[in-house]
Amino acid sequence: MAKTEPRYFGGQAVIEGVMMRGANTWAVAARKENGDIALTVHDVPRWSEKYRHFPVVRGITALGESMSLGYRALTWSANQQLPSDQQVPEKTMGWTVVFAMGFFAALFLIIPALAGRDIGGTWEFLPGPLAEGAVRLAIFIGYIVLIGLIKDIRRVFQYHGAEHKTIAAYENGAELTPEAAQRFTTAHVRCGTNFMLTVMVVAIAVYTFLPIEDPLPLVLSRVVLIPVVAGLSYEVIRLAAKNMHRAIVRMLMKPGLWLQRLTTRQPTLDQLEVAIASLRAVLSAEEVAEVDGRRALATAAA
Repeated sequence: MAKTEPRYFGGQAVIEGVMMRGANTWAVAARKENGDIALTVHDVPRWSEKYRHFPVVRGITALGESMSLGYRALTWSANQQLPSDQQVPEKTMGWTVVFAMGFFAALFLIIPALAGRDIGGTWEFLPGPLAEGAVRLAIFIGYIVLIGLIKDIRRVFQYHGAEHKTIAAYENGAELTPEAAQRFTTAHVRCGTNFMLTVMVVAIAVYTFLPIEDPLPLVLSRVVLIPVVAGLSYEVIRLAAKNMHRAIVRMLMKPGLWLQRLTTRQPTLDQLEVAIASLRAVLSAEEVAEVDGRRALATAAA
């Protein structure tokens, strides 16, 4: 009998809520000012599905799809906190995202690349790509620490912790209640924070094979290679998630799990309730999709 693939669920903390994603559907739950939980459920876009058997490429397409869903979830959650006459248009949020991407490109790509080049040229014992990676990691940690001082961001970090605990409860067969989920850790191997650290390590390895000195080609190479580095990092995380029972893999993943202490906070039971509502909505929709799929196969075979 063929081995059944485990059902993996992912998610993302949003404004006063959590987005959860399954194979076929995604849902967002958010706490409104009046205390109610707002909920929306959608089908997952399947344009990346046709690349699932192509290593690296599937990571690039999956990342692009996840970014699109994250943007939509963030826009929806933000609007749940506003009166109906003050809703944020998706176009406005889109321009905000474009500006943010430019800012992060400068902060995490251009500055580390140029600084690593200068450091590597000054200290011969420290290769440029390694120096670049160290600068990038220092900037990343500093950035997370600083934004973690903002009250609203701390609440997002709490919902991030709620997302992890809820998924852990489900994956370990625990009852999906706030009290049961609270017993689990806020760290998870498939977390985006862990992915970011993996990206930084993979980037060092990739850039080592490109000894570029001129500033402009150096910066352009970092921008052009973003998809390649992201795709390779996706494969590393995917492989690690399937082999967490091995001691060597758990050891290699520990730095990423430690780093999650900066991007997660212990959630309240109310916040866990929101995360569970989101996951339950996805689970229900996935069951319906599976039943519909079996019916379609039976009809086609008849």
